[in-house]
Amino acid sequence: MSIKKLQLKIVTPERLILEEMVEFVTLPTTEGEITIMPDHVPLIASLASGDIVAFENGEHIPMAVSGGFIEVKKENGITTVAILADFAEHVSAITDAEIEKAKAKAEELRKLAENKEVVDYEHFASELERSLTRVKIADKWKTKKYRK
Repeated sequence: MSIKKLQLKIVTPERLILEEMVEFVTLPTTEGEITIMPDHVPLIASLASGDIVAFENGEHIPMAVSGGFIEVKKENGITTVAILADFAEHVSAITDAEIEKAKAKAEELRKLAENKEVVDYEHFASELERSLTRVKIADKWKTKKYRK
């Protein structure tokens, strides 16, 4: 008997990040962390910053994500999870050099956000959140086993 799977697709405004059949996926929503399995009820939710972790053939596939939406639907017996993220990348793509760069950028953005004359606060806040998410998720998965 084969294991039932779901179609996972993660897309950002820049590119397609991942598209494959997986056993299940856990992700952060603004209402809390949820796990989507095959035959899940239809759902639309807002994504929070954190990590999306798909599971396939005994391996974790972790992604850092910041903002966006998720849609779960079932068509022709196949559950599809479409993630439209503001930002997403595989943990293996986050190098130590990029972590240091993200930390420096986060500190710079935090200082810029303190300047009351800055008009584009929302931009700085979202960039700061993205940088901090990359650091947090890279640190979390640094010692864990996952598929590259």
